[in-house]
Amino acid sequence: MSKIASNIRFLRQMKGLSQEQLADELRITRSRVGGYEEARNEPPIDILIRLSEYFHVAIDAMVRGDLKKTNLDGLMKLGKNRILFPILLDNEGNDMVELIPLKASAGYLKGYADPEYIERLPQMKLPFLPTGKHRAFPIKGDSMPPIKEGSFVIAKYLERIEDLRPGHTYVVVTKDDGLSYKRIMNYNKRDGTMELHSDNKIYQPYKVRVSDVLELWEYTCCINMNQYDDAELNLDSIMNMLKGLKVEIAGIKKTSGKA
Repeated sequence: MSKIASNIRFLRQMKGLSQEQLADELRITRSRVGGYEEARNEPPIDILIRLSEYFHVAIDAMVRGDLKKTNLDGLMKLGKNRILFPILLDNEGNDMVELIPLKASAGYLKGYADPEYIERLPQMKLPFLPTGKHRAFPIKGDSMPPIKEGSFVIAKYLERIEDLRPGHTYVVVTKDDGLSYKRIMNYNKRDGTMELHSDNKIYQPYKVRVSDVLELWEYTCCINMNQYDDAELNLDSIMNMLKGLKVEIAGIKKTSGKA
């Protein structure tokens, strides 16, 4: 059974609906609902939109994820109670920061909407972060000095493209390029493009279409890992360093208070 067929059946049963009741809500026939659930037919985009709005689940979630394996109560909810999938909170509603290891970053483009991929990532709580959903992304290359290859950028998820601030830096996830960390300039709402700049001037800026952008994450802070030997850069040491940041920041605040 396809994921979308399984997900439609799961969501219907979770709400305690019969196929006929769901068909009435979607304004289609019961046989069409049965065809979708048995994977004999796939719902067209207009039906996917109705399903998304009725169950408050993003279309990506229904098409690419396996909802039976996901705690829907632990997903971040946006306006109109829509679930943004699969950005996770813990059972107490606290923001969980997922760390994307360098080796896993190549698979992020395929896994960003897959709950199994996201749930397998290392997770932590970083209480000092501002409000919002954060992830830690690995940096490759030398295009954004002083941030060097091997560092991690902790970035906040941008819920609305309208909140983009030209001149600021973002982790940009696009269909063709995967993960990129760049400074966004010249956001043109009229033609739906944005210009990505490297702070290292040997790299030329380039444009991407907003329609090709899957996710935007705004820079919050950076963890420089280059002071460590390669042998020390295992996943446990990276996690411990990130968790230890709250202690360092707490110490800075105490020192500032005495002054």
